[in-house]
Amino acid sequence: MTAAAQPPAADQPPAAGPPSRAEQAQGWRAPGQDAGWLNPLHERFLLRLLVRKELRVRYRGSMLGMLWSYVKPAVQFIVFYIALGVFLELNKGTPAYAVYLFSGIVVINLFGEVFGNATRSITGNAPLVSKIYLPSQLFPWSSMIVALVHFVPQLLVLVVGALLFGWLPSPTALVAFGLGMLILLVFTMGLGMLAAALNAAFRDVENFVDLLVMVATWLSPVLYRITMVQEAIGGTIWWWLYQLNPLTIVVELFHVAFWRYSPEVVEGVAQDPSLMAPGEPFGLWWAGLLIAGATFVLGTVVFERSTRRFAQEL
Repeated sequence: MTAAAQPPAADQPPAAGPPSRAEQAQGWRAPGQDAGWLNPLHERFLLRLLVRKELRVRYRGSMLGMLWSYVKPAVQFIVFYIALGVFLELNKGTPAYAVYLFSGIVVINLFGEVFGNATRSITGNAPLVSKIYLPSQLFPWSSMIVALVHFVPQLLVLVVGALLFGWLPSPTALVAFGLGMLILLVFTMGLGMLAAALNAAFRDVENFVDLLVMVATWLSPVLYRITMVQEAIGGTIWWWLYQLNPLTIVVELFHVAFWRYSPEVVEGVAQDPSLMAPGEPFGLWWAGLLIAGATFVLGTVVFERSTRRFAQEL
């Protein structure tokens, strides 16, 4: 009998192969096989561990801890309110300008944190990505959940501020808020996964993302009314591109949810109809949803095709 035909020794383990049907029925799978973009749903326990890890690492040695979720937006609001509301007198032409301003700030803060954290999620967890097997999709999704944890205190402050100006929850406000959150998270996660895949190969991407967040703050109606933009470039291709910006759509949805129907604003619109944004109450929400969905699909496809190269690139 030749060596090639000899049976394996009794003390040698059988060669590794694909899992049998019995093993598959028990939930076993071969190493490296996962559920792809559905991993955040299938690996919820690991996702919770990553979220806890990110929160602990971020506030390790910090005296204020989660209070930074209040400090940063508070400083932003004060600076913008004084510079634009007082010095440029935008508060005189915009009823309840404080609520208008802060409802846009919370959108940009959530966009910036999800986008930035997701972009750095692979490179920031390089020891885990390169040394052990973990579904790579968990890292950007855990970054999004951490950003939502920081978003909740800001949202509570916004709700309290809106209530002080006479705002009351309504079905219109709830629908606008839900649409805004859906478009924002889907769009930002698509961008975040795309940027995370590119950042693993080219570290310049994270610097570009920081620049993009700063530009987005001024290219969305956060600090000024959208009617001002319409007066300046209305009827041109730039006006339509401005309106199709998903962040513009989300910010306007937040304005509808928390600012538009407060008594002071309703009275101001009765005296000056130009305060009403075009397309209210929900504007181009359908376009924002389509663009967000397309961005999410693109980001997911690019991320999935890049996962096997992450360990080598890091």
